[in-house]
Amino acid sequence: MPIGLYIHIPFCMRKCPYCDFYSTTMSPQADDYYLEALLRTITAFAQQYANRTVDTVYFGGGTPSLFGARRLLCVTEHILKKFDVLPNAEFTVEVNPASGIKAELSALYNGGINRLSFGVQSMCDNELRLLERPHTAAEAKQAILTAAEIGYKHISADLMLALPGQTINDIHNNIINLASLPLDHISAYLLKIEDGTPFAQRNLILPSEDETAEQYLHCAQQLELAGFSQYEISNFAKPDGQSRHNLKYWHCEEYLGIGPAAHSFINSQRFYFPADLQAFIHEEKPLSIIVPDGKGGDFEEYCMLNLRLREGLNLKKLAKLFPTADIDAMCAHAKQLKELVILEDNYLRLTTKGFLLSNSVIAEICL
Repeated sequence: MPIGLYIHIPFCMRKCPYCDFYSTTMSPQADDYYLEALLRTITAFAQQYANRTVDTVYFGGGTPSLFGARRLLCVTEHILKKFDVLPNAEFTVEVNPASGIKAELSALYNGGINRLSFGVQSMCDNELRLLERPHTAAEAKQAILTAAEIGYKHISADLMLALPGQTINDIHNNIINLASLPLDHISAYLLKIEDGTPFAQRNLILPSEDETAEQYLHCAQQLELAGFSQYEISNFAKPDGQSRHNLKYWHCEEYLGIGPAAHSFINSQRFYFPADLQAFIHEEKPLSIIVPDGKGGDFEEYCMLNLRLREGLNLKKLAKLFPTADIDAMCAHAKQLKELVILEDNYLRLTTKGFLLSNSVIAEICL
């Protein structure tokens, strides 16, 4: 199976108050040093996994677009030079929808980037101010329109749900506004207050569990009506609009992560780079600082990841991969979870209501 490459770009203009991903503020002095470190690591991985082909490359962050089209394309050119990249490979870049990015988006498009993921989060300026996002709703709309005009066919936008003070009507308007734009993918996430973030130190009043459930179900319903089919707990796409790279995670397929805090899964092993920008930049032998993270892809993990998908678990495939597993017992147990689980056509899948309680339902089925 071809592998995916995840390239972590840890730079941001400023840290969003809800974010717990590894990132740091922009440092012009570090940019080119970081580029050199990425190229070194790509070369090292390509030598170690010389027999593997690549069919997805994903630049995440942080804010990859801040790294600049020149540096991003330098990385993609190096990947093409060092790895056997399939002709139809998906190249994705996460982008902040700020104004004045047409030249950068054009350069990325001409350099082979064929999918953009915009960190919109909301089409309501009040909500954007609460989230301390560096753009307005009008700027987000214009950035997406600009990307489509340039020629991008695959454009995604993030949307956050269950914000303080957010109502069903707010979510409805957000979806109407996003669905009117040339998008083929929307990721809708529930706000989660993470320890150590500025939001965790504020007395934010979040929607109740019942209100959150109502918002999620309304979002899923409205996106379906707008032509975005739900294919994962938080992800909706038009035909051919699914994120091929992210599907690797949920199908328990292999990928290499490059950059501080980036995780990998290959040859049944999981490992990661320390969340330390300086260590990553200055290490001449980048693979020497990799931290082992144990075996991956066992029965429980495989089930948990695949049950996040609308298609669910392919039970025939599961039996081939894990011939000693008691799949009949698991299915018998799943049948008791009425309205939360569907068992049909050799697939075990969660309903939309099951997605709402996914952590507990998946644990109930798999553990």
